[in-house]
Amino acid sequence: MQLSDRISGSAIAALGAVAFFYGSKLPPVPGQQVGPSAFPMVVGAGLALCGGLIVFGIGRHFEEVAEADVVSHATPEELAPVPAWRNWLALLPPALLAFYALVSETLGFLPTTMIMVLLASLAFGARPKLAVPLAIIAPFMINLIFLKLLRVPLPGGILPFPW
Repeated sequence: MQLSDRISGSAIAALGAVAFFYGSKLPPVPGQQVGPSAFPMVVGAGLALCGGLIVFGIGRHFEEVAEADVVSHATPEELAPVPAWRNWLALLPPALLAFYALVSETLGFLPTTMIMVLLASLAFGARPKLAVPLAIIAPFMINLIFLKLLRVPLPGGILPFPW
């Protein structure tokens, strides 16, 4: 079943409006210019904008041109329908979020995120040669951003961040 762009765009815009509204209700942090409301409001505004663009069909021409270009340069084997099991990959990101919520406190941010990045990379088609280094480097960089820039401590677990 395929949804029309008006329905999916409206749902995305509504989600963005809800995120923006509830983000604006978060209390400010005394002494800081940017509080906890900034991120949900920026994401909500972006979602609402993108949802509106989808509803009004802005950018559809680019998709049609790209599809025609792919068809003109592809062999029939490359245009074969995607196997049915690949449709289930849409459930992987929510499953990984649930995995993080359940395991991160005991296992810690770094090992949990390493597992998540490795599984997601391999499931979505990355070669192990790229997925393994990405799974090792990305959690450290993400933790560094949260710890140093945002000043948000992440769960240490069995492998705490070294500094």
